[in-house]
Amino acid sequence: METARLQPAERLAAARRVLLTPEKSRAADPIPAPDGPLRVGVDLGTAYVVTVVLSKDGTPLAGEYRFAHVARDGLVVDFHGAVALVREMVERLERRIGRALEHAASGYPPGVPPAEVRATGNVLEAAGLACSGLIDEPSAANLVLGLADGVIVDVGGGTTGVAVIQSGEVVHTADEATGGAHFSLVIAGALDVPLEAAERLKLDPAEQERLFPLVRPVMEKVGAIAARATAGFDVDCLTLVGGSSAFPGFAAVVADYTGIETRVALEPMFVTPVGIALFDK
Repeated sequence: METARLQPAERLAAARRVLLTPEKSRAADPIPAPDGPLRVGVDLGTAYVVTVVLSKDGTPLAGEYRFAHVARDGLVVDFHGAVALVREMVERLERRIGRALEHAASGYPPGVPPAEVRATGNVLEAAGLACSGLIDEPSAANLVLGLADGVIVDVGGGTTGVAVIQSGEVVHTADEATGGAHFSLVIAGALDVPLEAAERLKLDPAEQERLFPLVRPVMEKVGAIAARATAGFDVDCLTLVGGSSAFPGFAAVVADYTGIETRVALEPMFVTPVGIALFDK
């Protein structure tokens, strides 16, 4: 599949500009969508549902993201809620671009049982989108990053997925529980605040230095997951994706734990959703 017309930095910077919260999306001006096929991705994450619309060459055109609890660790736990949410997002995006969205790809953490993977596709179908394909999330991330050799560590809401890449091919994947939702759970417990308040604190740059000692053990657990998944492979660098990987100091903690150089991808929250959309045929 041709996905290389845009460099990763260009594609992700464009994604940052066009991916909006529902509130901002409702107020956004219509945009002229190009002629030709569109590529759509729906990421049913533990913390966020993200829908992305790309042009045929993979240029981000529009998208939405919304905090929601319709899936957990790759499992759809609120089917009707997920369908309603995806349908709402699609309808708003259709109004913005002036075109119907007819199909989409979606993703799943490595190791999710096939029946649960199919349930993710069923959400798309029930929301009016033909499911064009399902891809594991770290592999989707590499459709954007284009690593020839390396490791992608996808810190999702509930799980961390790892993909080992050699000569441009994913040769090994693994997935374990622990992700961004665990940051929020630790903060909520330590500060005795509701989970929603903990989520807001986690995302507030003014609070992150104070919260770092609380969430460092979660970062170290991600490091342990990466170390187990890459044991036996010759690894020079880990690349973190997923919104929580942007928390200051995360890469340094993982590097200290694993002894492997670690970096955070540009716009880490949007790497996997954009990759899922690139998988749409």
